[in-house]
Amino acid sequence: MKKINILKNNRDFNRIIGTLKPNRYKDFVIYLEKDTNEKYHFGISVGKKIGNAVTRNKYKRRIKSIIDKNNYQNGFNCIIILKRSILEREFEEIEKSLIKAFSELKIIKE
Repeated sequence: MKKINILKNNRDFNRIIGTLKPNRYKDFVIYLEKDTNEKYHFGISVGKKIGNAVTRNKYKRRIKSIIDKNNYQNGFNCIIILKRSILEREFEEIEKSLIKAFSELKIIKE
């Protein structure tokens, strides 16, 4: 994932999570904000309940690699919050469910 497409500011996370309705899935929660920018942005949040720092970073890398495989529409901010149940899933299962969620939210280019 390119640096331009990453949400890192705490203000952005608080604004999006505080004002928008979450889309809940089995292994993650997605907040999607439509925007007028020419770029799309993703933010990934992994809580301390998931595991130690090595485990949390491993799942962040996995989510980023899934995000990199697709082309997206422009003009949205997306925050993905991982749930603890993701520890029980294989990479292929995570990939299928995340891509299905993105297609339901209509952010993947056809």
